[in-house]
Amino acid sequence: MLRATFAIAIVVATTFGWARLASGPPVVVSPATIQKVEKRYGKPAADRLRAWQRLVEKGWGKPELEQLKLVNDFFNNRIFTTDRRLWHKEDYWATPVEFLIKNAGDCEDFAIAKYFTLRKLGVPDSKLLLTYVKAIRLNQAHMVLTYYKTPRSVPLVLDNINPRILPATKRPDLVPIYTFNGGGLWLAKQRGKGKLLGQSGRLKKWRELQTRLEGIK
Repeated sequence: MLRATFAIAIVVATTFGWARLASGPPVVVSPATIQKVEKRYGKPAADRLRAWQRLVEKGWGKPELEQLKLVNDFFNNRIFTTDRRLWHKEDYWATPVEFLIKNAGDCEDFAIAKYFTLRKLGVPDSKLLLTYVKAIRLNQAHMVLTYYKTPRSVPLVLDNINPRILPATKRPDLVPIYTFNGGGLWLAKQRGKGKLLGQSGRLKKWRELQTRLEGIK
């Protein structure tokens, strides 16, 4: 398993294409990466990466609410599982490529993949927050992606538990704890970002994820 994890990391770090074209949609996964993934992990894994690229091409230039739905629906088709079962680790934040290769992940992987895909579609970082919540019905910690049309808007929630994109005010089953993105870390509240706690780099798993992404920008 460790060998497989390392192999995925090498593919991600060396050949995954984040380069934005001069015009038109960005290349989120290069043909070279797809070929390497297909050789190592099989055609289904490669086809999921091709589908991801087509998703970005389809969503490019569309209104943000349409982009939210496209991205939310695409990733919610993946399989939910635990990090212990998938990675043999207590907690592992997968990159979007790793998530799609496995076709499975936990709540952090769903939210992170949606976040990075929407960023590539041009949605500003200021409108997107990865939000830790307590899922009341499950009685456990959970992560969702939240979208703010304006800084003072009630956020929309993109969630793998509930496939409908709903305002936070219509998700009483979720109690926000804290939020973060590339710009910072906040104490969460239902309306707005809440109290600034510092930089998101304080989160170890976020730092580790960013390090693995550094080689693929």
